[in-house]
Amino acid sequence: MKIWPHSFEFRLKVCLTADGRLILISRIRNVNGKPFSFSFAFHTYLSISDISEVRLEGLETLDYLDNLYQKERFTEQGDALTFESEVDRVYLDSSNMVAVLDHEKKRTFVIRKEGLPDVVVWNPWEKKSKSIVDFGDEEYKQMLCVDGAAVENPITLKPGEEWTGRLELSVVPST
Repeated sequence: MKIWPHSFEFRLKVCLTADGRLILISRIRNVNGKPFSFSFAFHTYLSISDISEVRLEGLETLDYLDNLYQKERFTEQGDALTFESEVDRVYLDSSNMVAVLDHEKKRTFVIRKEGLPDVVVWNPWEKKSKSIVDFGDEEYKQMLCVDGAAVENPITLKPGEEWTGRLELSVVPST
């Protein structure tokens, strides 16, 4: 209560479907006597073959806040994101689907989301990964964090109101 002086109810439903999809549904309800606001992200870390060989599609031409530059606002210029250095961005007002193409493993991660207008993209790269205690020095090469999130415009709940965020992750073969 010292850090978060609001009463709330949080429910997380985790479903693994017969066809291999992972579905996460978060519900937050304000059981407090006054409104409160919060940001949210699922923190989905994907296991990939090699960070320098993957592409992230679905964020083209979007504005983003770059956390490496004091949350300065930029516009994505490429037709897909590729990775050559540390990245820590919040893509704003994104579509409900993004895809991570892992060419070496011949698979695509498809991320669908609802109630989550933003997408966080993060990889610490070499220098920062060495300073993260529970992160191996070379593990940045085999991971990419792509989150369904609500960051730029926090969610505000009045007493008794409920918010739902949904993320679905599936893996499909690709060439």
